[in-house]
Amino acid sequence: MKYFIRILFFIIVILVGVGYYYKNIGDHTTGDKWVGIGILGASFILMPLFIYHRWKNKNVKDYMLTEENLKKMRDFNDEEKTYKN
Repeated sequence: MKYFIRILFFIIVILVGVGYYYKNIGDHTTGDKWVGIGILGASFILMPLFIYHRWKNKNVKDYMLTEENLKKMRDFNDEEKTYKN
């Protein structure tokens, strides 16, 4: 999955680069089309795949501010204050 995401990223960069090349030589409609395809690919294909890849084995509750996590944070801060004094 990691290599697929990297290859897809480079394909999207190439698409955007080709689009700006066409815009630079004066063919704005073709350039806009290639840039648009690259941006759509980045936002609707690459981004969801990347997010899924990074979060697939994570527990979402570890990142939420629940009472239990707030208590852990307070206890950690209290321990830090006692070590500093």
